[in-house]
Amino acid sequence: MALVNEHFLKLQGSYLFSDIAKKVKAYQITHPNKRLIRLGIGDVTRPLPMASIEAMHHAVDELAHAKTFHGYGPEQGYDFLIETIIKHDFTSRGIQLSPSEVFISDGAKSDTGNIGELLRWDNSMCITDPVYPAYIDSNVMCGRAGTLNADGRWSNITYLPCTAENKFIPAIPDHEVDLIYLCYPNNPTGTTLTRDQLKQWVDYALMNDTLIVFDAAYEAYIHDDDVPHSIYEIRGAKKVAIEIRSFSKTAGFTGVRCGYTVVPKEVTAATLEGGRVALNPLWNRRQCTKFNGTSYITQRGAEAVYSPEGRKQVKETIAYYMENARIMREGLTHAGYEVYGGINAPYLWVKAPQGMTSWKFFDELLYNANIVSTPGVGFGPSGEGYLRLTAFGKREDCEEAIKRIGKL
Repeated sequence: MALVNEHFLKLQGSYLFSDIAKKVKAYQITHPNKRLIRLGIGDVTRPLPMASIEAMHHAVDELAHAKTFHGYGPEQGYDFLIETIIKHDFTSRGIQLSPSEVFISDGAKSDTGNIGELLRWDNSMCITDPVYPAYIDSNVMCGRAGTLNADGRWSNITYLPCTAENKFIPAIPDHEVDLIYLCYPNNPTGTTLTRDQLKQWVDYALMNDTLIVFDAAYEAYIHDDDVPHSIYEIRGAKKVAIEIRSFSKTAGFTGVRCGYTVVPKEVTAATLEGGRVALNPLWNRRQCTKFNGTSYITQRGAEAVYSPEGRKQVKETIAYYMENARIMREGLTHAGYEVYGGINAPYLWVKAPQGMTSWKFFDELLYNANIVSTPGVGFGPSGEGYLRLTAFGKREDCEEAIKRIGKL
C-alpha cells in the first residue's frame, strides 16, 4: 500500500493565485461584458528583447543541422551563459565567482522551492511577513514548517512582521534560526533594504551559523545607489548565502523560463556529528539527478540579454514598467490611498481604506472597478488589510485602472 506524504495534506486549500483565478472566472461568467484589467499576478506584457528573439531563432537553425545540433546539455548550464552572467552580474560589481558556483535553471520559483532539499526537515526557519507563498508551501511539503496554528502561522517558522509601523524593515531575530528567506527588492511589498540593513542580516548569519536564501529576482529594477543588487556585495555573504535570480521579470522570460542560482563553495551546513559539508556539490548532485537542464535555445536567448543591444532593450522594458509604477503610485496617492513600493520594484503595496480586509478590498476592485489585484493576506498574516498591484500591465491599462479606482 502506497502511503501519502501527509505533509501535503497540511497545505491550505489551494495556491493563492488559484483562488484568485476561480473568483475571477466566476465573475466573468456572470459579467461577460465587463472588461477586466489584470494587475494581480506578476506576469509581464512586453515582448522579449529582439536580441533574444534573434539569438533563439539562430539557435533553432543550429538544431536543424547535424554539425551544429545540440542534444542533452550540461545540467548546470552551458559555459557561454554562465561566464556571461559572472562577467556582467558579478565581476562588474567587484564580486568574484567561479563558473562551478553558478547553476542555470528554469526559473527562480523552482530553485527557491527545491533548495530546501539540501537541509534536514527539522531545521528552524525564519521568513519576513508578508512573503512570497512558495517559500512557505515548499517547506510545508517536507514537514519543516510544523503545524498550522489558529492565527494562520506555522509552528516551526519565525515570522518577522513587515508593516507600515516599522517601515517594512524586518527586525533581526532575537534568537538563533537555521534558515532565513529574504527577497529584496521585496515581493510583495516592493520595498528594499539598504546596504547597511542587509549587512546586519549577513552579520547575524555569520554569528549564528545561519543559511540565507536570498531571492534577487527583481534586482534589475533597483534605482537607488544605496540598495545592493546582490547579497555578495556584503563582506562575508559567500559563507552564508545562496542567491537566486531570474530572467522572467527583467527580460520577459516568464513563458520561456530561465533563471540561475549561485551556491558559493564556501557555503556549508553541519552534520549531527558536528562536521561541515559544502552545499555546492550537494546542489550539483541534486540538479544532475532531478533536473535535465535548461534548453539550449533558451540559454542562447538569455545570453543575448547581456549583449549591448540586449541590455539596451531590457533597460527600455524596465523603464516602461517603472513608469507604469510611477503613474499608478502617484494616481493612487492623489486618490487618497496609502501606497508603498513602486520605486525600486514593479510592485505597489496598497493599504485598504476604512479598515477593509484584503479580500473585501479585492472584491471591491473586482466588482466595482473590474480590476484584478492580489489580496495581501494571501502573502501572510501581516499582509491583512493590503493589496498588491503589479506594474507589469500595458500602459493604457494601468492608466485606466487608476481612473477607475479614483472613482470608487
